[in-house]
Amino acid sequence: MPNIPSCPALLIAAPASGHGKTSVTAGIARYHSRRGLRVRCFKTGPDFIDPGLLEQASGQPVYNLDTWIMGEDHCRQLLHEAAAGNDLILVEGVMGLFDGTPSSADLAECFGLPVLPVIDASKMAQTFAAVLHGLATFRDSLKIAGAVANNVASERHAELLRAALPSHIKLATLPRNPDATLPSRHLGLRIAAEIDGLDQRLDRLAEAVGASCLAELPAPAEFVQPATQPLAEALLHEKTIAVARDNAFCFLYRANIDCLRKLGAQVVFFSPLKDNALPAADAVYLPGGYPELFAAELSRNESLRQQMRSHVEKNKPLLAECGGLMTLGDALEDLNGNRHAMLGLLPGIAHMGQRLHAIGSQQALIAGASIRGHTFHYSRFDTTLTPCFQAQTQDGRTGEALYRHGPLLASYVHWYFPSNPALVASWFLSEG
Repeated sequence: MPNIPSCPALLIAAPASGHGKTSVTAGIARYHSRRGLRVRCFKTGPDFIDPGLLEQASGQPVYNLDTWIMGEDHCRQLLHEAAAGNDLILVEGVMGLFDGTPSSADLAECFGLPVLPVIDASKMAQTFAAVLHGLATFRDSLKIAGAVANNVASERHAELLRAALPSHIKLATLPRNPDATLPSRHLGLRIAAEIDGLDQRLDRLAEAVGASCLAELPAPAEFVQPATQPLAEALLHEKTIAVARDNAFCFLYRANIDCLRKLGAQVVFFSPLKDNALPAADAVYLPGGYPELFAAELSRNESLRQQMRSHVEKNKPLLAECGGLMTLGDALEDLNGNRHAMLGLLPGIAHMGQRLHAIGSQQALIAGASIRGHTFHYSRFDTTLTPCFQAQTQDGRTGEALYRHGPLLASYVHWYFPSNPALVASWFLSEG
C-alpha cells in the first residue's frame, strides 16, 4: 500500500476580501509555531504579498496553490510533501470562498481540505449566522470546520453571535485590536519587510487565537501523492542567474527560484536599490514589485543602470515581469506626473495610474509550448515595439503583450516557471 501522509489542515476562507483571512491564518500559524509545532502555510491563487507575511508568522517557506496556473498534480505534490514533514497545514483562501476559477472552494473540494470561514462581524449580530449558513450550504460537498467571527466589539457582541448559531458549530470570536492590524495599500497588504512591529502584531494575533477554540488542532486530512512527478533536466547547468530582490522587486515565487535551481542554475540575488554592481551572471531576472514607489532611488543608481545596459549589450539574456518591465523603458512616470530615468533598454515610458489596468490568470503559447501566469497592474507601458507574442486570458480573450528586443524578453505577466521549466530555461539561454 502507498504511504499516504495525514496532517491536521484548514483552508481559511471568507465571504469576500477584507474580512481578515490573512490575519487569522497568520495568527493560527504564529500560535502553533510558538508551541513548537511545524506549521506549513500555502496561499490560494497567484499572490506574492500574503506569503511573505505567512512566512514571518510560521517561520517556514510559503508556496501558492492554483490548479489552473500550476496544475493539479503539482499542487497535490506540494501538499503531499508538506503533510509528510509538518504538524499543521494552513491554506489561506483568496477573495470570497466561491470567487474565481479556480475558487478557494474548488481547492478545498479537490484536496479534501476542511474550510474555516472568517467573517468580519463588526457591523452585524444575528445576521452573522445567515452569512455563515450560506457559505456552509451553498456547496454541500464542502466540510465546514467551525467559523471565525473577526473584529468582535465586546463579550456581549460575542454572545449575540453565538446565540444565533447551531450548537454544533464551533465559533472563535476574535476581538477588534488596532495593535494587530496588518496595513494595506493599492496592491493589497504591505509586504512583511515594510510593516513596523510586525512580530509584535503577529504575537497579538496569536494571543487572540490562543484564547479561542482555534487553539485546538483541526482534524487530520490525507494527502495523496500524484501518480507522476516529472524530473527537471539540468538545462541551466553551470549557468548563473542574477535575480533582483528587494522592496522594489519583491513579487517573486519561491517555486520559481526552486525551478531555476532544479534546472541546474546557480541563483544569486542583488538589490537594484542598494547594490552598485551587478553580480557576475549569465542572465538576469527582474521580477515584479513596486518600482513606482522607489523610482527616484532606482534612477539615482547610475552605476547599476550602466551595468544592466552593458549586460544586454553583451547579448546576455534578461527576463522582466511587470514591475521589471516598467524599469526597462526610457522613463517611469509616477502618480504625481514626475518622470524618472530608467534603464533605456526598451523604447517606451511606463505610466502609473489610479485605475487597475489588468488582473487575472493568463497563458502564452510560444513556439508550440504553453506557459502560465497572472497579471495585476495599475500602470501601462507605452512603446513603439510590436509584440512578439500575445498572451491569452483563461476564457480566450487577448491578454498581455510579450516584447522581445535582442536578448531581452519582457511582459506584464508574472510567469509561474514550473508550468513549463524547459521553456523558461530557453529564455535564460537565449541570446536574441
